[in-house]
Amino acid sequence: MKGGLTVGNGSKNRLKELAGIFSVSVAGFSVLDNHLHVLVRIDPATAAAWTDEEVVRRWGRLFPPRGAGRKALPVTEDWVKQQLMKPEWVQQTRERLQSLSWLMKCLKEPLSRLANREEQARGAFFEGRFKSIAILDDEALIATCAYIDLNPVAAGLAPVPEASAHTSIKARVEHLVAEGNIQETETAVTGPAQPKRADIEASHWLCPVEDRRCHGLPREGMIEGLTLGHYLQLVDYTGRLLRQGKATISAEVESIFTRLQSSGSVWQERMTRLSGGRLLGRFFAAGRETLRATANRLGMRHLVNLQGCAAS
Repeated sequence: MKGGLTVGNGSKNRLKELAGIFSVSVAGFSVLDNHLHVLVRIDPATAAAWTDEEVVRRWGRLFPPRGAGRKALPVTEDWVKQQLMKPEWVQQTRERLQSLSWLMKCLKEPLSRLANREEQARGAFFEGRFKSIAILDDEALIATCAYIDLNPVAAGLAPVPEASAHTSIKARVEHLVAEGNIQETETAVTGPAQPKRADIEASHWLCPVEDRRCHGLPREGMIEGLTLGHYLQLVDYTGRLLRQGKATISAEVESIFTRLQSSGSVWQERMTRLSGGRLLGRFFAAGRETLRATANRLGMRHLVNLQGCAAS
């Protein structure tokens, strides 16, 4: 990605906009000079619950009606009524608003135009379409999120995770500062403490790290029982591993590995492999049984784990 600061900010802002339109939850992202990573969960049940009118209005935010010279026009009540008279179009649109392919199309196209304007260039901006990897269990999910957040650290572009320019971990820390206070934020970054407000992640556009639906909060998070503070500490520990090749495992970090049914040595080997170059594979799981079950469901004899990571 050649566009620099403008494209980095544009990517984050566009992702935030699309997360409010598509039936997806964005769990992680990082934008670097030549590529970007996005971790998303597709939520088809959310799209199925939308009324036809909501589907039309969401699409209108993405692709408003056009007038002379392709100028965008307001989404009027008449335009909404006209679209509602096309049930097949509404159904197709509902499907598109829960499609990973359409999400990436709507993310990449405006970024390409932005970068080309900035560099006064023409033609294709991204090398290819995109590569998608299915994340199959909790440990693989949190490892993928950490890998994405640590991309700038692994590339030598940032000294610590929260100093990275365009990452989800920086966005989470900035949200903590905006919604909490400096002391509370420092406590969460350096230790496993959850911010005093249990719903502090619920007001953020990113998918919450902790799934607190069992405590009455409505939004689905990534993992039940893994707090934002736990995740920030795990990323800090992993960043030191990648920078220094070793790091002391505190009792708090050890408890995270216990929660994930893993260990420090397994985690280090997994993260080292993930950070070792171009990602190879289409599935990622921490457990062999998960891989076997997925292979059986797909009618395949076996699945090769992402980057050859060992599955326990």
